[in-house]
Amino acid sequence: MPTLLRLPARLLAAVAGGLCLWLAFPDAGLWWLAPVGVALLGAASLTAGAGRGLLVGLVGGLAFFVPVLSWSGIYVGKLPWFALATLEALYVAVMGAVVGFAGRRLVASGRPVAALALVPLGWVVQEWARGATPYGGFPWARLAFSQADGPLLPLARWLGAPGVTLAVAVVGSGLLALGLGLARRSGRVLVAGVVAAAVPWAGALIALPTDGREVTVGFVQGNVPTAGLDFNAERRAVLDNHVAGTEQLAARAPDDLSLVVWPENSSDIDPFRNADAAAQIARAREAAGVPLVVGAVLAEPVGASSNVSLLYDGSGATPQRYTKLHPVPFAEYIPHRDFFRRFTPMADLAGNFVAGTEIGVFPVGAPGGGYVALPTICFEVAYDQLMRDSVAAAGRVPSVVLVQTNNATFGYSAESEQQFAISRLRAVEHGRSVVHVSTVGVSGFIAPDGSVSSETGLFSAEQGLGRPVVRTERTPSDRFGPWPERVAGLLLLLVVAGSTAASRDVRVSGAPDRPREDTPVD
Repeated sequence: MPTLLRLPARLLAAVAGGLCLWLAFPDAGLWWLAPVGVALLGAASLTAGAGRGLLVGLVGGLAFFVPVLSWSGIYVGKLPWFALATLEALYVAVMGAVVGFAGRRLVASGRPVAALALVPLGWVVQEWARGATPYGGFPWARLAFSQADGPLLPLARWLGAPGVTLAVAVVGSGLLALGLGLARRSGRVLVAGVVAAAVPWAGALIALPTDGREVTVGFVQGNVPTAGLDFNAERRAVLDNHVAGTEQLAARAPDDLSLVVWPENSSDIDPFRNADAAAQIARAREAAGVPLVVGAVLAEPVGASSNVSLLYDGSGATPQRYTKLHPVPFAEYIPHRDFFRRFTPMADLAGNFVAGTEIGVFPVGAPGGGYVALPTICFEVAYDQLMRDSVAAAGRVPSVVLVQTNNATFGYSAESEQQFAISRLRAVEHGRSVVHVSTVGVSGFIAPDGSVSSETGLFSAEQGLGRPVVRTERTPSDRFGPWPERVAGLLLLLVVAGSTAASRDVRVSGAPDRPREDTPVD
């Protein structure tokens, strides 16, 4: 009976934890609930054992991912939405199993502080895994991405997104330790809880750079005729909107304007194969009088498409091109399309986009000296290594990051703000200004300290003029690269291995006559 009573309590804690994590992200944006959610999920799984840990992790993961990814099903239906949410929740389930397996043994052997370390390490490794698998992963809704408005954001400069996730989870495990210490009347655990819950906030004291040479940049958010999957049914209207927006921007632009940026899908008419589209883009570039970066779809290679960013510099030469390196599986292409077609006709709505092979580095002239613009397309901004490679490709030349996206297919949902929050973290992580521009919003300029200017609304035609700084610095996070996740993975393995040794020590000392829930059982 005690076990039966405890399992419902664990499930309730898991659901509450998942909902707290959801509310930490935009639209709600209650960033301070993220550590609370971690603490509740940790409480649900820490002494649960592997089986119950798997169950409560899955329940908590679903309570988190179903609402936070609700935008993914707005126009394509519930099946893809729930399939994606379930896939992401499975990683949390495995994390729950690992934490439950090792935590149960460590607590039973009198090592609760070591058990608590499983929680933050598990979150970093879990996010690492789901950001890489399957098909390149989907690193959305990481704990770090909930902290754009929180005091833990500066830690991104040192340890990147994994470091911010670690800090959030350390605070969460500190809250859990406080509860565990009070319940067990353990001064040692209480002290560990106070330290863990308090120390990460010192990251707010990290000074973030805002220095650099200012350049004047404009962006155009042209808007679309209709939200939804058929936003590009009137492709010429979308292109015309961005041409008109550029002409309006040019009419009020200062003399030192150096670059104008259009979003992803601003020309879904291939300008290399359609003379009319090419003429419209040329008209816009001439009106601006400066290089123009256009998000376009090209009908190449044969039988496929390319999602590209094109730099029109006014020289008359073929535009420099960046082809999206990480097309989104099940959206821009369908792996095993024939198989998935058996479950949903939506499989045929996805494109057949191919991946590029080279980082984009666009040279831009400016009155005070040249710089490079680093194009990133849509969900690519969520991938750590891709962003690191992009910034590294600039070398010692001053640079600014461009994030070109199209949010029309997600309607009036939280997706746009969630993505904008990721760009804010990337600005801090790499010490770069970010020009984030969407077809329908949210667009804006992001400074290297994560602050925002010229932020636009959703489904509106707007233009922005800003003076972002261009910088050459390599941040500590750039230098550390993927090592924070590798170290976390190694430490997690060591703690789990130590738990099995602790379990053997308990058995040698003598096991109880009958198993309790908090006693390790093979």
